[in-house]
Amino acid sequence: MKLSILMPVYNEETTVVSAVERVLAVDYPCDVELVVVDDGSRDDTAVALDKLDDRRILRRNHPVNRGKGAAIRTAATSATGDYMIICDADLEYAPEEIPSLLQPILVGDSEVVFGTRTFGSHSAYSFWYVMGNKGVTTAANVLYNSYISDLETCFKLLPVALYRELDIREPGFGMEAELTAKLLRRGIRPYEVPISYRARGREAGKKITWKDGVEALWILARHRVGRPR
Repeated sequence: MKLSILMPVYNEETTVVSAVERVLAVDYPCDVELVVVDDGSRDDTAVALDKLDDRRILRRNHPVNRGKGAAIRTAATSATGDYMIICDADLEYAPEEIPSLLQPILVGDSEVVFGTRTFGSHSAYSFWYVMGNKGVTTAANVLYNSYISDLETCFKLLPVALYRELDIREPGFGMEAELTAKLLRRGIRPYEVPISYRARGREAGKKITWKDGVEALWILARHRVGRPR
C-alpha cells in the first residue's frame, strides 16, 4: 500500500517548510509520497519550497489562485498512491496523527476514514466557527440520514481511485461538502477517528469564512436532490 498526502498551499511562506518537514518525519506503516500544489501563491511560498529536497516530494503549480478544491484535484491527478489524505500547510492539523487514520484501513474496517475534531480547550477559532461547522454537519446528517461528527475536517482518507471517480468539481472550500455529500449519497459512511486541532485566527492567515458555510449548505442540498453522477 502507498499513501499519497495531498497538500494545497496558498500564501503559506511562514509555515509550509515546517508542515512539509513534519509530514515527512512521521513514521508511516506504508510507503508515502507528498504532492504539494502551490495554488498561485503571491508571497515567498515558492522560494520556501525550493529549499526542500526529498525524493518523496512531488510539486505542482497553478499560475493563479484557483482554490483548495482545484489544488486537490490537481494533486489527485498526479498522485501515484493507492490511498490519499489531504493535509493543509497551515499546521492546524498534526501530521503525526495520520498513522492513526490508516489503522482502520490496514485492518480492513473501512475504506474511508475522517479525522474528527473535538474543538476542546483552546483549539477552536471562535464560537461561531464551531457552531457553523456543527450546523453544516447536522444538515448533512439530516439530508443523508447519516451520523458523522465533522464534515469540514481536512483529514479525509480514501482510495485515490474513489476520489477520482467522485469527480469533485467545487474549486474552493466547497469541495469538503461535495466530497462528503457524494460519499454519503453512495451509502459510504466514513469511519471516524478523533484528532487534535489547533486553529489559527484571521491575523495568522485563516481563510475560511461564514460564506463558505452557506455555500456548503447549498452544495449538500443540491447533491441530495440532484441526479448522481
